Amino acid sequence: MDRMIYTAMTGANAAQHRQQVLANNLANVSTPGFRAELSTFRAVPVRGDGASTRVFALEATAGHSNTPGAIMSTGRNLDVAARDNAYFAVQGLDGTEAYTRAGALEVNQDGSLVTAQGLPMLGDGGPIVIPEGARVDIASDGTVSTRVGNQPSQQVGKLKMVMPDEDNRLKRGEDGLFRGVQGDPLPASDVARLQDGALEGSNVNPMEAMVGMIAVARQFEVQMRMLQNGETNDKTAAQLLSMNG
Repeated sequence: MDRMIYTAMTGANAAQHRQQVLANNLANVSTPGFRAELSTFRAVPVRGDGASTRVFALEATAGHSNTPGAIMSTGRNLDVAARDNAYFAVQGLDGTEAYTRAGALEVNQDGSLVTAQGLPMLGDGGPIVIPEGARVDIASDGTVSTRVGNQPSQQVGKLKMVMPDEDNRLKRGEDGLFRGVQGDPLPASDVARLQDGALEGSNVNPMEAMVGMIAVARQFEVQMRMLQNGETNDKTAAQLLSMNG
């Protein structure tokens, strides 16, 4: 069997993976705070007898786009948008500290400040609890204050925000949340700021994603034709050998 099918197969697998990434990005074009996922691949020469004229396509370390999304004013006091490269700290379903740009906050039945997915927002002293019937105000530095009726405003906590850098990088998890590359929580930032009454939109470019999906579909078709050519060559060689035998 022609070994070309193995190199074509890796190219087809790479194209299929990239198509899945682009489709997921396009599906989240309206998700607040969504960061477009990137798919990268590298060519690895096939080592063996003779010259290294063929390469395998292998997936490299994938990342995400840090391009800020558009800020949309909502006027809702529980909507916050992280500025610059800041991220909000939340408690993931696995109990670990994770980070997100999604700032559509809510108060659940227990009075805890949570994300739209129900994940607790983390503050400087753990989860933030809102008194029943209180109005919530969030300052630009993340300070959360509540006011019940005509009573004076009281500070109930401060949202933990982090600023990733070269020493504290983030990677996306299977749950869509970000965590430190080493798995350790990032330190709280004193310079991170947010904008209240607004939400950050997705940074996915829908036109770019659609064009990319079309290009990948054509690449996949090319790889499939190479597989068919390899099969044809194999059948032709088998016929020739049977005739000479």
